[in-house]
Amino acid sequence: MVVWTSAWLHGAAASDDVLDALHPWAESQEVRAADEELATRLDLPGPDQPPAGPALLLAALRKAGAANGELVLPVPGDVRGLGGAGDFARLALRTGEAAVLRDAGLGLVPQRVAEGVLRWTVFEVGDLPPAEHMPIGEAEHGMSSAMREAASTLIDLDIAKHRPGVREEIASTVSSRPQPPWPQDVPQRPLRILQRASEVEAILWVATDDAPGGALSASASRARTEALRPLFDSVRAARRASVAEMVRVIADRAGKH
Repeated sequence: MVVWTSAWLHGAAASDDVLDALHPWAESQEVRAADEELATRLDLPGPDQPPAGPALLLAALRKAGAANGELVLPVPGDVRGLGGAGDFARLALRTGEAAVLRDAGLGLVPQRVAEGVLRWTVFEVGDLPPAEHMPIGEAEHGMSSAMREAASTLIDLDIAKHRPGVREEIASTVSSRPQPPWPQDVPQRPLRILQRASEVEAILWVATDDAPGGALSASASRARTEALRPLFDSVRAARRASVAEMVRVIADRAGKH
């Protein structure tokens, strides 16, 4: 959503392409505003009205003066990009993801409300803290370093055990993640890093999923969690940096035409 809406707002993608790109995440997409005042201002359905389709969201973003989107991936203890404890921040933290369109003062939070149905709720977010910029090379290096350190720590703790079929589990987890198309001419490096982040995340979920009969003691489980937390954080940072780099390149190219 962040990359495609940014491409559309800069004239680098057609609206139909944006709508098609959302399909891998859910067959049906719907949109509504978080409150009646915002609904009136953006010509969107309010919280008590039937939601609209995503085409109306694109029109609302244009009307609001949106330009570049930002990806936010909050977790407890790290709510960067949310700007306070309002309704937007609470829902974004609960879902673990959101899109911020700083120029328009809007935030979008996706929720799965039914099988195959993804609802985007639009919030007014007001002033937000300055966006944190992480160079994509730093994010990539951080993920690689965190992976090496986590592997070493788990070995030292003697809780990195062999598990039959683990490669198949990881491959299945990666392949089950939606594979959306991307706008034409987006840079390849952030795409590679996004793919790598998905692979690392799959490894993390397998590493934290105890095989039947192989549950760790409470202390070992805590040690494993502490060892893997920096790697989870680095995956989120790599995703944010990759999306930010794609948006930056799209905006730069649009500015040169």
